[in-house]
Amino acid sequence: MDKTNEINESLVKDDLYQAVNGNWLKTAKIPADHSSTGGFMDLVDQIEKTLIHDSNDLKNGKIAPKNKEMAEYKKFYTMTTNFKKREADGSKPLMPLLKKVQDLKSLSDLNHQLRDWILDGFPLPFALYIEADEKNTKLNALYATAPSLFMPDKTYYSKNNQSYQKLMPILVKMLNQLLVMVGYSKEQAQTIVAKAKAYDQLIAPHVKSAEESADEKKNYNPQKFSDLDDAVPGLDLAKVVTDLIGQNETPKRVINNQPKYYEALKDLLSPDHFDEMKAWMLVGVLTSYTGDLSEEFRQAGSLFSRALSGKKQTSSKEKAAYYLAEDAFDQVVGDYYGHKYFGEKAKADVHQMVVNMINVYKKRLTDNDWLSDSTRKQAINKLNHLGIQVGYPDKIDPLFAKFHVETFEDGASIVSNEVKFTRIAVQDIFSKWNRPVDRMRWEMPANMVNAYYHPFKNIIVFPAAILQKPFYSLDQSSSENYGGIGAVMAHEISHSFDNNGSLFDEYGNLHNWWTKEDHEHFEKLTDQMIKEFDGMPFAGGKVNGKLTVSENIADDGGLSCAEEAAKSENNVDLRAFFFNWARVWRTKSTEAFKQLLLSIDVHAPSELRGQIQPQNLDDFFKTFDIKPGDGMYRKPADRVKIW
Repeated sequence: MDKTNEINESLVKDDLYQAVNGNWLKTAKIPADHSSTGGFMDLVDQIEKTLIHDSNDLKNGKIAPKNKEMAEYKKFYTMTTNFKKREADGSKPLMPLLKKVQDLKSLSDLNHQLRDWILDGFPLPFALYIEADEKNTKLNALYATAPSLFMPDKTYYSKNNQSYQKLMPILVKMLNQLLVMVGYSKEQAQTIVAKAKAYDQLIAPHVKSAEESADEKKNYNPQKFSDLDDAVPGLDLAKVVTDLIGQNETPKRVINNQPKYYEALKDLLSPDHFDEMKAWMLVGVLTSYTGDLSEEFRQAGSLFSRALSGKKQTSSKEKAAYYLAEDAFDQVVGDYYGHKYFGEKAKADVHQMVVNMINVYKKRLTDNDWLSDSTRKQAINKLNHLGIQVGYPDKIDPLFAKFHVETFEDGASIVSNEVKFTRIAVQDIFSKWNRPVDRMRWEMPANMVNAYYHPFKNIIVFPAAILQKPFYSLDQSSSENYGGIGAVMAHEISHSFDNNGSLFDEYGNLHNWWTKEDHEHFEKLTDQMIKEFDGMPFAGGKVNGKLTVSENIADDGGLSCAEEAAKSENNVDLRAFFFNWARVWRTKSTEAFKQLLLSIDVHAPSELRGQIQPQNLDDFFKTFDIKPGDGMYRKPADRVKIW
């Protein structure tokens, strides 16, 4: 047995996470191009290695494309790995895009180009998208939201914020360097960066923080489209949107995720701020495409992200070239991965596991001692309508059949192809306005190590990539598998009933299906979960209980439900169950990455997820004979039990 996986039995009663992962933590090294390593990242690295190998075989003719989409991926991957050509071209492929911004003289100029600007994915001080109407999820609606800030979150802009003071000079240095590299003088570059920074500062006070955005019930703010149009002066939003959606009439309404921001937008779009906005857009375009250019540009353009995450160096150019191509053809690569490395038999087996876990959850709801009959009936009804996606989709999204790569020999570039792909994708998104929602359309590729619940669609998704050790394996006992993938499955099911998911009904509509008394009780339990994590010290900061509450509720319900499923098996071993739960959360991260996640991530730190949640289960204390005075002990009254 690998000694790094040996469990220190003497530590279990005081620190489960260290008992399971301590030996691994002593020897684990974070790769220089990573911000973390551990359970999830090990799978990512393994899949990355496999798919780079296969992509090279595809490029070299050792693997034949299985479909037209894969043939286009091959062409694009051939371009991204042609480092000689990329070096020779330098910044040339990007210059037409920069010129497009630089030539703007006024808002009127921008207005004439606004349709193309949106289709090309150019930065704007507002953002529009199409998504299922949260109160009528059978149809797609128009949404409005705010742009991203230079920093990861609004909280960075608070007075005397140390992270801002450390990171902003690095960003400024990077932007100045990039601007000089594309031909601006040092003085011009400094002026552009100063103006862009000033515009970013103007935006920051009016956008939502990550904590505010995590409160789903406050994100649904329908309003007349004409009111939104009025909030964007100097730009004919009505004409552009009407053209983008391909209709003769402008939408009558829009759902505004950031109403306070749009109240401030009139000032941000005033002629007084035009030069600042133009500089902000220019650096936005520049930083979006540095990874498409030469190695010098890629290295320079990663300076800020490396500082933010604590990575010591960028990934190799070979890895970066793979991700550049894979990102454009993600569902195509995912389809290949799913069929070759997962298959239909595993897909059917795991689908049945999910069904079994849903049935366990139904039983828990039936036996629940605080829900009224009315709310319980609606909760079970929601589970009966829960959509399940496992492994990979039955067919590749038709969107990718429209992606035709123009090669270097055609006079094209990686940049020009990416702009073309963006135009096709954005046009496709807007064409869905007021049309029926494709509830079961896959949004995550099969080769991504992740899983999710979509509240607007009431579906759970488990891509093939996560269905491996330590989460799931035929080599593991059923208890280990339940402590891994079983808890992940139940976690996603639990999102149906977290503080946000519980706001949506069986069809994904934002609709209250609770009795008043039940909801008040649920809110009290939610407050207990907030309190359990809030203020917990970590990486020189503190956990935000409100920001992480939905994921913590899902962990709580997921682990509890998975334990019940494990106990239903003849060979139940709760020690193995809890050990594997702690093992899947093993993580070693840079301090910078830990601090970043504390600010923006709706998940609690992995170390705490592995450590805290078992302390809410009575069986954990019985299994390891944990008593008052032991480090892992928690009073029964302090154990949070929601689902």
